[in-house]
Amino acid sequence: MSSIRTELRELFRLAVPLCAAQAGTQLMSLVDLAVLGRLGAKELGASGLATAIFFSISILGMGTVLGIDPMIAQAVGAGERVRARHVMWQGVWLALVVSAVLVIPAYVGGAILPLFGIAPDLVEPAKSFLHIRMLGLPPILVFLTLRSYLQAHGNTRPMLVAVIVCNVVNFAGDLLFVFGGHSLPDWCGPLREVPAMGVAGAALATVIASFIEIAIVAVAVSRMPLPEHDAGPLHHWTTGEIARAVRVGLPFGLQMGAEVGIFALVGMLAGRIGALPLAAHQLVLSLASFTYTISLGVASAGSVRVGQAIGAGDVPRTRAAGRSAFIAGIAVMTVAALAFTFFPRALARLVSDQEDLLQAALPLFVVAAVFQLSDGVQAVGSGALRGAGDTRFAFAANLLGHWIVGLPVALLLGFHFAMGVVGLWWGLCAGLTAVAVLLFLRFERLSRQEIARI
Repeated sequence: MSSIRTELRELFRLAVPLCAAQAGTQLMSLVDLAVLGRLGAKELGASGLATAIFFSISILGMGTVLGIDPMIAQAVGAGERVRARHVMWQGVWLALVVSAVLVIPAYVGGAILPLFGIAPDLVEPAKSFLHIRMLGLPPILVFLTLRSYLQAHGNTRPMLVAVIVCNVVNFAGDLLFVFGGHSLPDWCGPLREVPAMGVAGAALATVIASFIEIAIVAVAVSRMPLPEHDAGPLHHWTTGEIARAVRVGLPFGLQMGAEVGIFALVGMLAGRIGALPLAAHQLVLSLASFTYTISLGVASAGSVRVGQAIGAGDVPRTRAAGRSAFIAGIAVMTVAALAFTFFPRALARLVSDQEDLLQAALPLFVVAAVFQLSDGVQAVGSGALRGAGDTRFAFAANLLGHWIVGLPVALLLGFHFAMGVVGLWWGLCAGLTAVAVLLFLRFERLSRQEIARI
């Protein structure tokens, strides 16, 4: 028990700034939706649909790049700081390559929207948002790599600074690009000529903020000292290291794709029901995604702690690090579940002030409150297994839970029993619960013995 208490202290020391950074990143998307929600349900639904497609595609790249995460943590745990910096550079190269590859499916995804029965007035704004948003994928993926390096060294302040600055820039950019600059005072000069871009303007503001974010953390990394070494230039491409990262990261990317993909599919199905159900789905999902990012901060801290323990060859510490992460994840998401249960209308009004949309969204808060714990456990379980380099099982668990369990339940309740978008969400709840149980049992079994380094 003393080892659990020690790990909890270390976990929270690392997790608090990581949770804040994760929440700040998600806050940019939430602000985009809140601003667009003032335009109407059509704009909110279109941006939500495009965001779902963007993350369904980019999540594969995010997961692949995060294969670097346990490699850096294990190197730091073993005292190999020069190798940690070299691996970080391989992550940067991998991020740029993956970004270039993923542009193709993003543009294809926008082109085939009409095939899913999406209302024509949603298609064009969704496509414009998606095409602009893809320009921000390279800085997002590079940021994840640099974040892995900083958090493995316990240097979390630059991430907080970056997120705060980016949120200010994103909010100002949303107001300027979404509504235009015509209402600005005369001293703003050329900014008064900026046209109202609507949905596309929100995407542009986020892209600009993403480039500023990567610049801030890049400066922080460049200032971190390294011990003297004769390893040569650390930024050179190394195929072996990148191949190892892909072997770990690609299953994780596929796992994240399986999870985000089911949410995107449910968004598509909600869009077939109508613009209002789709907007309600996106409103509650944006808030549930915000709470989920808090558990992702705990998961990232758990991944680091598990990876460092494995790098040090400490079996009891590895097990204690993982269990501490599960405890922390449950605690955080319990608070979220209570908030969704007792304050749904107040939370919904953060995103939109349209009464018909608020009424449509309220039933979804009940379902969201129920699956908060499952969402937190599966996020932390995935992080703990990622720290151990075991990402293939998490991918299989997500396929089984979301697509074999969750999707049939969603279709059955949503359409056969005519429960609409609420029935679709109960299917999401069933899938998340199945995944959470599988990942927890896997870590318990795996951590009974020494885990080999990547």
